[in-house]
Amino acid sequence: MSIPGFKLRIAEAGDLPGIVAIYNSTVPSRMVTADTEPVTVASRQAWFDAHQPARRPLWVCEDSEGRMAGWMSFSDFYGRPAYGATAEVSIYLDAQRRGQGLGRYLLEQAIAHAPAVGVNTLLGFIFGHNAPSLALFAALGFERWGDLPRVAVLDGVERDLIIVGRRIR
Repeated sequence: MSIPGFKLRIAEAGDLPGIVAIYNSTVPSRMVTADTEPVTVASRQAWFDAHQPARRPLWVCEDSEGRMAGWMSFSDFYGRPAYGATAEVSIYLDAQRRGQGLGRYLLEQAIAHAPAVGVNTLLGFIFGHNAPSLALFAALGFERWGDLPRVAVLDGVERDLIIVGRRIR
């Protein structure tokens, strides 16, 4: 699947404020992140620097006018060498771009690109009440590999974390 008018590219240093803005736009929903307050660009610098294209890429998706529509990343799982071929995939979309197929496009690109960076297994960590994300990952072959009941507390409500996974090769 491709989305006409969108371009996916490796993130550059100047993209970090836009990445943070999209991330922060999800905080109030309590659907996507366990952060309960917005993060700063400075606080995400080390995270950004850890994303190297040859191993743990971070991509931005732009529309035809060069506006950031979303971003996607591969991150280390558990940080031990034996897990080097496993990565967590994260997808965040601008609020005006959600529900239009862009998330599916980005996840398809992640699956296709995984072997090029030595990733055999992709994981997603999704809140149990985030039905749209769970459905998206399931539609692309991710299976439920773990349930962590009531491990997050958002505004006084205990929330489950679901781990989904897919072997790539």
